[in-house]
Amino acid sequence: MNKKLKLQGFNNLTKTLSFNIYDVCYATTPEQVRDYIEYIDEAYNAERLTQILTDVADIIGATILNIARQDYDPQGASVTILVSEEPVAAEHISNTEAPGPLLPDAVVAHLDKSHLTVHTYPESHPDNGISTFRADIDVSTCGRISPLKALNYLIHSFESDIVIMDYRVRGFTRDVSGKKHFIDHKINSIQNYIARDTKDRYQMIDVNVYQEHIFHTKMMLKEFDLDNYLFGIEADAIPPKEQRQIVDRLKREMTEIFYGRNMQRGQKVV
Repeated sequence: MNKKLKLQGFNNLTKTLSFNIYDVCYATTPEQVRDYIEYIDEAYNAERLTQILTDVADIIGATILNIARQDYDPQGASVTILVSEEPVAAEHISNTEAPGPLLPDAVVAHLDKSHLTVHTYPESHPDNGISTFRADIDVSTCGRISPLKALNYLIHSFESDIVIMDYRVRGFTRDVSGKKHFIDHKINSIQNYIARDTKDRYQMIDVNVYQEHIFHTKMMLKEFDLDNYLFGIEADAIPPKEQRQIVDRLKREMTEIFYGRNMQRGQKVV
């Protein structure tokens, strides 16, 4: 167990986790598009997103001060939750590199002037039938706890095709001798906060700037089942040649999102 850091006052470090998820699908007919929108409205409505963020607040030990939420037509939603410090014993706080819980009420922490937000962004291609749904979640905390403890729960809550995460520690806090501390816990990779079964299912890449306390991890599902990306039709009902074309479009979309750049025309998708 690491030796406790004796601080001058409240821990002023700000730790922010930006968690972005992407769901990709193929829908061309009006019926398929309707099924897709119904799925989005059910899976990512403001009520469900509010519950997920409420669970995150429980996991990191925050007291909710205010909730603002809004659904949009035809799809999309936003939720913002302001949270404050919940007074708990310091010995309950853990910043060790390990996966956080899958359920709330497992971790408690000190927080102040912190917030949780989620915004959703539906987008579609007008010609090739590809639709992409993105949700951005920010968990920002002040104090000793790291929002990475809620990451494992968030990943399991969405089960998305692509997950892109940024974690940054900003500011500084002082100890009783006046020395500044720009980070108060050891971290090598965001991956260390993700459960083994999740890491086995995803291809993962890190880009970290250790000296700036900036950590970046992105994940993409390894296995691909076309039926998971179709709405209102099964893969067996589609001719093999058309199946291959759809798979190529879907994989191209996912690959471009994962690597953050467009593929050249004619470039083969692995």
